[in-house]
Amino acid sequence: MASEHIEHKLALLPDEPGCYQMKDITGKIIYVGKAKNLKNRVRSYFKSSHDGKTARLVSEIADFDFIVTSTDKEAFLLEITLIQKYQPYYNIKLKKGTGYPYIKITNERDPKIMITGDIKKDDAYYFGPYPNVYAAQETMQFIQRVYPLRRCNGYQGRPCLYYHMGQCLGACFREVPEQEYAEQIERIKRFLNGNVGKVKQQLTAKMQKASEELQFERAGEIRDQLHYIEATVEKQKIISTDSTTRDLFNFYMDKGWISIQVFFIRQARLMKRETRLFPVVNSAEEEFESFILQFYDRKNNVKPREVLVPKGLDNDVLAQVLDVPVRTPQRGEKRALLELAAKNSRIKLEEKFRLLELDNRSTVGAQQEIMRALNLPENGHVIEAFDHSHIQGSDPVSAMVQFVDGQAEKSNYRKYKLAADEDNHSANEDANTREVIFRRYSRLLKEHAPLPDLILMDGGAIEMNAAKDVLENELNLDIPVAGMVKNNKHKTAALLYGQSDQMINLDPKSQGFYLLERIQEEVHRFAITFHRQLRGKNSLSSKLEAIKGVGPKTRTKLMREFKTINHIKEASVEDLQAVGISKTTAQMIKLSL
Repeated sequence: MASEHIEHKLALLPDEPGCYQMKDITGKIIYVGKAKNLKNRVRSYFKSSHDGKTARLVSEIADFDFIVTSTDKEAFLLEITLIQKYQPYYNIKLKKGTGYPYIKITNERDPKIMITGDIKKDDAYYFGPYPNVYAAQETMQFIQRVYPLRRCNGYQGRPCLYYHMGQCLGACFREVPEQEYAEQIERIKRFLNGNVGKVKQQLTAKMQKASEELQFERAGEIRDQLHYIEATVEKQKIISTDSTTRDLFNFYMDKGWISIQVFFIRQARLMKRETRLFPVVNSAEEEFESFILQFYDRKNNVKPREVLVPKGLDNDVLAQVLDVPVRTPQRGEKRALLELAAKNSRIKLEEKFRLLELDNRSTVGAQQEIMRALNLPENGHVIEAFDHSHIQGSDPVSAMVQFVDGQAEKSNYRKYKLAADEDNHSANEDANTREVIFRRYSRLLKEHAPLPDLILMDGGAIEMNAAKDVLENELNLDIPVAGMVKNNKHKTAALLYGQSDQMINLDPKSQGFYLLERIQEEVHRFAITFHRQLRGKNSLSSKLEAIKGVGPKTRTKLMREFKTINHIKEASVEDLQAVGISKTTAQMIKLSL
């Protein structure tokens, strides 16, 4: 039953397209949707019966807002903008990651070939994406040996090492004709577009010759080159009669979950596939359209020449937004691929359902148990936990882990290097807590990012009260904070909570207690791992500092290349010189370690 406030707002909704934003009791946006008719769409949430995640959403709605748009296209675009800005809990959300890498031929007077995840509008040639990063790197190196462009930094008055190795056309000492580059680029484009038969024949002959001459190591290297070529440009069988780049999307929905398959067709081959599963609150078609638009809104995602989708979508509006033809094939190989994607979507979702019931009991139910024990609303979804690590106050660090509905959200973990207290060589847990809490939540406020529903501090009363003080008196935030208490065996025991630091005990055999134990162990592990990494780097740096002639730049080169003191000890003088340091300095390092 909708509240009187919501009933009044429903009566004012217009019969126009636009976006709506559902809010919880704190005013936080928990869902964003689009509609061709705002009045009909928003009223359906409160005037119809729902189950699953939709019912959970409706139970949390305390208010809503809406924005009217002129066209359906504007509503599509606005929805994606709002989802990316507010990251609502109930929406399908795709992070703006860098995705898979591409092989790039730069647009310069003296072009070069490189691996990149940063796609720009610079008129360069981009090939990919390539799901196997290592294979893409090896293939690029093979191209540099067989079809060299420029590998040096440009004109320097003398041939570079790569030119002597046959891996550079010589921009280092001469003006390479543009036609020479153009012919080489055409060869590379044919190779990356799948015309690798001739190259494979040559490599196979070389491999057999090396094997006959008992040069087994060389034969193994050539065999690996063949493997990398297959993994990047010839792995999949031909599935199309033309070389048009296509992305194909299809889905399957059941029991409030949507399973989505994305097929990437490049060089007339199925190059890679992505699978995504989400619980949803809207119709399958609307959620699916939102997914597609967010998919191409991510950074470094080169759009194909054509997008294929199943029937039932608004292809015209999608095509307008994406600026790419969006089609639904009716027959032939493209139709067969759509059916294959739908079949894979169904199989993946059925696999998910086998574990979903048990998973919900041990995660969502466990988190609700913790919230109940603290007398907090059970519809809280996000818990963030902090722990510090140091050795007698030196190299202090803090770490934060995030759990959403009882499951670790590792992409949202954070590490913090803290300010060392030079006058106090013991741990200053109060200062460490104040610093990390202020840094974390002042940033979320600045970015208008969602705040957690509960904060857990590993360590007890000092950390808990320091966190509460910063949140309430410096940031003006009302986020519940509890302390995770350990017993004399350093095992999870209970929670501290409230104005009087009350001890809250959980049943040691309950799912809530097991979740609390996992959170405490995970944040401790994350903090300790980060501190060990930092301490190892600092230890290596301090040992190098004591060597005469080793300055900051040399230390950086050595640390980047060798990682550890033992690796530097094992390196020869020639290995050290290869990093870019003088022979004298290399000899001094060998003598000093």
